[in-house]
Amino acid sequence: MRAAVIHGPRDVRVEERPDPKILTPADAVIRVVAACVCGSDLWPYRGVRETRSPHPIGHELVGVVEEVGADVTVAAPGDFVIAPFSLSDGTCQSCRAGFTSACDHVTMFGGPDRDGHPVDGAQGEYVRMPLADGSLVRVPGPVDDALVPDLLTLSDVMSTGHHAAVSAGVGPGSTVVVVGDGAVGLSGVLAASRLGAERVIAVSRHADRAELASEFGATDVVAERGDEGIAAVRDLLGGDLADSALECVGTKESMRQALGSVHGGGRVGYVGVPAGGSELPIGYLFSRNLTVGGGMAPARAYIPELLPDVLSRAIEPGRVFDLELGLEDVAEAYAAMDERRAIKVLLRP
Repeated sequence: MRAAVIHGPRDVRVEERPDPKILTPADAVIRVVAACVCGSDLWPYRGVRETRSPHPIGHELVGVVEEVGADVTVAAPGDFVIAPFSLSDGTCQSCRAGFTSACDHVTMFGGPDRDGHPVDGAQGEYVRMPLADGSLVRVPGPVDDALVPDLLTLSDVMSTGHHAAVSAGVGPGSTVVVVGDGAVGLSGVLAASRLGAERVIAVSRHADRAELASEFGATDVVAERGDEGIAAVRDLLGGDLADSALECVGTKESMRQALGSVHGGGRVGYVGVPAGGSELPIGYLFSRNLTVGGGMAPARAYIPELLPDVLSRAIEPGRVFDLELGLEDVAEAYAAMDERRAIKVLLRP
């Protein structure tokens, strides 16, 4: 099969790799219908985060079940499924508490499973899926191809934006600032609006992203960053600050802006993969009585809640994909996102 492999900074190639096979009774083999490039994939691509290389890459996919192991009951060959970006057993204490990304046996694409077997990357034609029963979500068929981008966002980006909003306590009547205008930030805008926020302020310097944020429910857009961005929020709110902020980038600067955008006793939900520096100033949190929650989104726990809204077209999170390419063009997919020529790229094997 063909699959994307990262060899080093700015070096992603499509290569021939062994076809996946059932290795344990808990496995499924999935034919990938669509995958995509995540903002967090850009950290190793840019060399910001060291990673072993070469190795398969990608962690977001939807596809059709080809084969299942003897213990798999959640799906059968021919079923269309969503695979969350982190795989979980569904039975440990963390999973039972709804935090599947903290599973005792959490398994990531491109790494080893609990038995030490290698797991394929999602940016390929096929994937062996360990922990299938605890991870896969079956989508009732037949599945309209027009829904594929929306369904794909549930594997990570929409679930992650939702996690930021939930962690920040967003609810009816809330005032929310969303720091970050990438696909996660835009999904956070959509999630905050879906949860009933009265005012959603998106932080964006890019006209196309700001426009999509507005279509997703942002009531205001702030272009300034840092202290100027915090001051702009205060101006918009008549001297007040927001109830909640969603930190959707992962840098020290974005966390600082999120923390500064909420009033005393406010809440920040963070989902940006940490990418440098000390992001949490404990003294500031203490003096302002701020609550910070979030982390790696438990996508598997959120998919059943979000899926009906996607199927009914109540939300269309797949609009974050503004470029679609074939798998053979994966190098261009990474370059387009790295150079901010695309918000998020969908890949078709």
